[in-house]
Amino acid sequence: MKHSFVLKADWNGGRNSDGQIEAGNLRTQISIPKEMGGPGVGTNPDEMLLGAAATCYLITLAAMMERSHLPVHELSLESEGIVDVTDNIFTYVSITHKPHIVLAREATAKDVETADRLAHKAEGSCMISRAVSGNVALATEPKIETVTE
Repeated sequence: MKHSFVLKADWNGGRNSDGQIEAGNLRTQISIPKEMGGPGVGTNPDEMLLGAAATCYLITLAAMMERSHLPVHELSLESEGIVDVTDNIFTYVSITHKPHIVLAREATAKDVETADRLAHKAEGSCMISRAVSGNVALATEPKIETVTE
């Protein structure tokens, strides 16, 4: 079964202008980020790629932990994308996901081990990660804790 996603975009000028995109529930302004010499209006392709990779990873991880019946108390994520600019050529170099998994008090040592294994496995199971693999270095640095109170 194939799914189609459609994005519509409008652009208001040259390189340092801005535009708008709309795709399903996503509606936002876009431009080149200030760090790269643009106006910094709305979001940009670098943030959007990081957002796609991060949300795909987080949803994949949550589903894997649910199927494994892990006693998850909290799940959050910080992801970092690195873009290199050499000779005015922009290259997305890496994405590192740093999930913070807090397991319920009753979690066992085996649950902690399973959470760590799944945190790393989710990267290779995520559709966006598979799409960029080989072009962008992908890493996972999980922090796993149990509720102590």
